Amino acid sequence: MAPAVAPLASLTPALAVVPQLLLRAQGVRVAFFDVDGVLTDGSLYFGAEGETLKRFNTLDGHGIKLLARAGITPAVVTGRDSPALRVRLAALGVTHVRYGTEDKKPAAEAILAELGLTWSQAAWIGDDWPDLPALRRCAFACAPANAHAEVKAVAHHVTRLAGGEGAAREYCDLLLVASGRYVDLLQEYAA
Repeated sequence: MAPAVAPLASLTPALAVVPQLLLRAQGVRVAFFDVDGVLTDGSLYFGAEGETLKRFNTLDGHGIKLLARAGITPAVVTGRDSPALRVRLAALGVTHVRYGTEDKKPAAEAILAELGLTWSQAAWIGDDWPDLPALRRCAFACAPANAHAEVKAVAHHVTRLAGGEGAAREYCDLLLVASGRYVDLLQEYAA
């Protein structure tokens, strides 16, 4: 006779977030991401044929998928465009994207208009000067640990990890906690 297996206890989240950040991030309905320096480490790799290669972090990707499941729309505004980036974003189900734009504010405003949202419902993670106009307007501004000093200075939160190394996942997790969905989503994986 096989021994009885005790039911699994609920997981207690290990993640702790400063309450002031949670208050600032409450009500966020769209999470904007820059790519180079946020979803990647900012390095550009070129193949023999001149194609751009990028390295993405799977933790970041899973965080983006969790945001969508929690009802927070992931959106990307990036200064570059490449087949590798398009493949990655398609795999993550990100449909609100603006490629090849250095003027990120109007690109983000177009996405906000499509979604019927305002800056007060938006979060942004970026690492360099082109992100500053959006970072200064959104409800919750975040920067990776390796961001430029001017970006860190305007961010409400600077992640412990660098871009391409899990910074975007930290941003996602914080937004999930603020939305009240983190624990529910975690419990689905604990079963």
